[in-house]
Amino acid sequence: MNLETQIDIARQHTIGDLLRRSAQKAPGKTAIICGDVSWTYTEFDALVNRLARGLIVRGVGQGDRVAMVSRNSHAFAAMRFAIARAGAVLVPVNFMLNPEEVGYILASSGAKVLCYGPEFADLCAKARDHGTAVEWTVALPGEALPAAEDSDVPFDVLPDADDSPVLLGLKGASLAQIVYTSGTESAPKGAMLSHDAVMWQYVSCIVDTEMTRSESMLHALPLYHCAQLDVFLGPAVYLGMTSVITGQPSPDVILPLLEKHRISTFFCPPSVWISLLRSPLFDKTDLSALRKGYYGASIMPVEVLKELQSRLPQVRLWNLYGQTEIAPVATLLPPEEQLSKAGSAGFPALNVETRVVDDEMNDVAVGEVGEIVHRSPHLMNGYYNDPDKTASAFAGGWFHSGDLATVDADGYVTVVDRKKDMINTGGENVSSREVEETIYLMPQVSEVAVIGLPHERWIEQVTAVIVLKDGHAAEADHIMEHCREHLAHFKVPKRVEFIASLPKNPSGKILKRDLRITFGSTGSALG
Repeated sequence: MNLETQIDIARQHTIGDLLRRSAQKAPGKTAIICGDVSWTYTEFDALVNRLARGLIVRGVGQGDRVAMVSRNSHAFAAMRFAIARAGAVLVPVNFMLNPEEVGYILASSGAKVLCYGPEFADLCAKARDHGTAVEWTVALPGEALPAAEDSDVPFDVLPDADDSPVLLGLKGASLAQIVYTSGTESAPKGAMLSHDAVMWQYVSCIVDTEMTRSESMLHALPLYHCAQLDVFLGPAVYLGMTSVITGQPSPDVILPLLEKHRISTFFCPPSVWISLLRSPLFDKTDLSALRKGYYGASIMPVEVLKELQSRLPQVRLWNLYGQTEIAPVATLLPPEEQLSKAGSAGFPALNVETRVVDDEMNDVAVGEVGEIVHRSPHLMNGYYNDPDKTASAFAGGWFHSGDLATVDADGYVTVVDRKKDMINTGGENVSSREVEETIYLMPQVSEVAVIGLPHERWIEQVTAVIVLKDGHAAEADHIMEHCREHLAHFKVPKRVEFIASLPKNPSGKILKRDLRITFGSTGSALG
């Protein structure tokens, strides 16, 4: 071994190393709980090391892509760190996609190995028919289900017998993962994130959200999404917390787990917080151990925020804003300013520099709308095999988020909308979020999504799609009259639809594109 390699090994600090270091510091502490499985940090680290060796001896080299299609499980967590330790590249895949969409990501990323949970054997078999380069598969066990039986290498056979440490001299600049964006407007783009980018983001999360190793954390939102994976599971392992994992993000599962394991820290998007508040179990559940609550993916409606603070007065709340390309946290709003700066995304995270600019890259004046741009070591290296979109995203030496926002006199950023969610009606721009906040003031409303739908006169008509609380009623005229009392006339919905539930992805984000499809060719304007 030459001196350069020895130095590289001595300095190695990658995602795969974090678990080993935590195991050395707290060997007997519980690291992972999932269903009936419980691992100490020593057990977790030893399994990850053997899994990494199993990948390597079966031909997975540094930079090879390993895809995962799975609900949350202990196996998902183990494979995540094993892939990193082997020097391979994780490609997490949304399990809600259809075979063609999964096949696109597998083919685009060049995934060599495909790991899948017990519910997704058929999905993955069909996806492989779409021009992929997958050479072999691994069947993962689920939270409560055994692994499928038709994979090339079952999870419990993958670990190598040799348990000596895997030390590759891997550099922090090496690619750690390719995370595909949702592809709302076009084909999904693969954001390339290095070990350094992800771990700088860990540091920002730990410092800015005041995480400590004494906490316990519940991971209920999908780990294929960078929020749960890299804002919470990664930092939890880095610090040496206890992580409870479930693949069932429903109130009937989440609330009992919070009580049973005396969870102190929990993240979910506003839509899931709302579902917890509306659950009959909420007031019957002992949540006295819960001390920190995080939300993201969308802004928390102010009325819901007030309800949370009233019903969980001991819980300090953080709003985290960002996107896949920045690994993903960019800004945050701390507990002390949840009401005084309600609706704001806050200020830049520790390792992030953020501006709001006009089309000429000039900073906008206070209260004016512009695009959010960032500089940060969190940022991706670019979009995989897409130099044109990469060049556009990094124009001028800043990453262009595509989000529209204002800045107040204190420098706090308030996201107005995604560019695609700004509604142009009669030549006027309307923020869907402003209309949503107004409708949330109505006590009958459980959830609302405001979208723009094509209209021959108005270009787009402001349309509100509403879920009412159980036992409550409201008419479209009541909604519009309420909005007229609070909003300029052009912002008032011209159409109101009631629906049993809003379509959401597994991360809890409302799928407005689905609503546009559902209501785009039905119904008529109400005003």
